[in-house]
Amino acid sequence: MPQPDWQRSSFCSEGNACVYVAAAGDGAVLLRESDEPDVVLVTTRRTLRAFISRVKAGALDDVS
Repeated sequence: MPQPDWQRSSFCSEGNACVYVAAAGDGAVLLRESDEPDVVLVTTRRTLRAFISRVKAGALDDVS
């Protein structure tokens, strides 16, 4: 299995709190953080797009 081509978020500062994303060969989207690079979340483009839209709309602002 080829290694994912990880891309760092454009919102990442020079520190260690970065989010990385990569496309998987089966159409999945892979996500990881720089502090725990061995922990990889797998989702679909559709689900990730919906999540980002909800975050931008403020739907998760009041989640405790």
